[in-house]
Amino acid sequence: MFRIFLLIILLVSLNSCNPANPSVRSPNVILILTDDQGYGDLGIHGNADINTPVLDQLGRESARFDRFYVSPLCAPTRASILTGRYHLRTGTISVSNGLEVMDASEYTLAELFKANGYSTGIFGKWHNGQHYPNHPLAQGFDEFTGFLAGHWSNYFDTQLEKDRKTQQIEGYLPDILTDEAIAFIEKNQSKPFFAYLPYNTPHSPHQVPDEYFDFYKKQGLSDELAAIHGMVSNIDSNIGRVLEKLDELGLEENTLVIFLTDNGPNGNRYNAAMKGIKGSVHEGGVRVPSFWKLPGVISPGLKETPGAHIDILPTLVDLLSLDFEEKKRLDGVSLAPTLRGEDQKINRAIFSQVAFPQQEITPEPGAIRKDSMLLVLLKEGVELYDLKNDPNQTRNLAEIQEETTANLKADYMAWWQEVSSDINLNRPIPISNQAPQILLAGYEAAFSGGIKFYEGHGWAQDWLTNWKGLNDRISWNLNVIDPGVYEVILEYSASKDQIGSELILRQADEEITFQLKENFEGELIPSPDRIPRKEAPEKTWKQIPIGKIDLKVGNTRLDLFAKNISPAGVGELYSLRLIPSKD
Repeated sequence: MFRIFLLIILLVSLNSCNPANPSVRSPNVILILTDDQGYGDLGIHGNADINTPVLDQLGRESARFDRFYVSPLCAPTRASILTGRYHLRTGTISVSNGLEVMDASEYTLAELFKANGYSTGIFGKWHNGQHYPNHPLAQGFDEFTGFLAGHWSNYFDTQLEKDRKTQQIEGYLPDILTDEAIAFIEKNQSKPFFAYLPYNTPHSPHQVPDEYFDFYKKQGLSDELAAIHGMVSNIDSNIGRVLEKLDELGLEENTLVIFLTDNGPNGNRYNAAMKGIKGSVHEGGVRVPSFWKLPGVISPGLKETPGAHIDILPTLVDLLSLDFEEKKRLDGVSLAPTLRGEDQKINRAIFSQVAFPQQEITPEPGAIRKDSMLLVLLKEGVELYDLKNDPNQTRNLAEIQEETTANLKADYMAWWQEVSSDINLNRPIPISNQAPQILLAGYEAAFSGGIKFYEGHGWAQDWLTNWKGLNDRISWNLNVIDPGVYEVILEYSASKDQIGSELILRQADEEITFQLKENFEGELIPSPDRIPRKEAPEKTWKQIPIGKIDLKVGNTRLDLFAKNISPAGVGELYSLRLIPSKD
């Protein structure tokens, strides 16, 4: 009888440890991604001037990849992380002008976790499409607090999207995002959750609280470096808050924490003597930190197996035994054996490619890494490096090892032909009534005549100015998914001298004619930049209803132009906003 009792106890014990047992809770996952933080922006990677005690300790307690690769720019990396596929397959080509948009048909990490019973939340920078169905809430996330574009113009007391509404939220942006992530963790502590925490820093503008900035200025650093290091130290403190919350709630032992960054550093600074920075396909542009911690499952220590952003999704499927049906071909492989401490040999190449906005999409710049060899393809020629014996890329072997160079170039071009075959540069803005309102921003428009961007690049939050001629025209190409009547709101700024212009908004054979009757001189919101910024500042705008339009299914175009113009010009335009009619 006693033996039977012991057998029952043993069987119960084994069953409770079985991952297939539904009574055993699946591990939580927190994926932390920072913006423009390079490999060298960590103390654990040899930077003696930066203070990152939390991340350094996390690195020591984690499986830490010696070589982990991402894309040279933000949005492509994010698309590959979310899908396990090279960014060019996902529709994400670059970082703005619609080229950052990930196809809505892609199957994301959030959809994967949601299908496996997880609560899902994103707190930070999305940068893979502003409009439904490309919005994060249409891509598997239950909650979203943050911003959708590639960067944000102000990090203090700014407007963010939360609960499907734009809200003014007080505080420093990375602190706010951390607060939101912690609230999500607290709310979901009794069930499995996936929290995606893509911080906005240390991407410019260079804004950081005094306590972090002053710490580095006292060390004699430049304003730029003090701001960047200060932003990284603030990230470090905020990640410490997340880890402390896990410990407080008793979740540390059952939570997988992943930390990585989205590309190389956004400027020349310490980067472990690697060649290249953000935007480069050399090592310094794409090799980033990658820490994975799950006590009792992941074996800590430095891992020599090369990994990449495309590996994250298949690794999570394998490591956590998630149900997954491969609907689109994955490019990544599972690194779970490496994480568990097993000897894993992977025979494959890892590819890189970068495309900049408003430039022709070409195979160069590109790179292929295979075994210890790196081939870099540039418009001016090819370069070959042996990373095992020359990690800092000091000796170009392309003319010495001609056969290796030719073989690797052939492999790269075959890959390029495959992943670029379905590239579509026609990116109309989707119009869906899933959204409370649809922002047709000036920086998403095409325009002609004398109109120009205020800042010049047309990055997120820039606006249109110098509207003075009757031949000037602003256009938005639309793909109407949900037909119907939409109210149109004009968002503008105009002085007293610019009032009186009569404008026309045309769609197909339908027109709205209206007059600017009310002046509103928008104010530039004070921006506590530590060095002169590259981005447009934040500004206040006036919103007025101008009428309604009836949108039919399919592609159409909105044209905005003037019937007559005040001698001082029309003013400045930030956006049109479309609100689905409730009638």
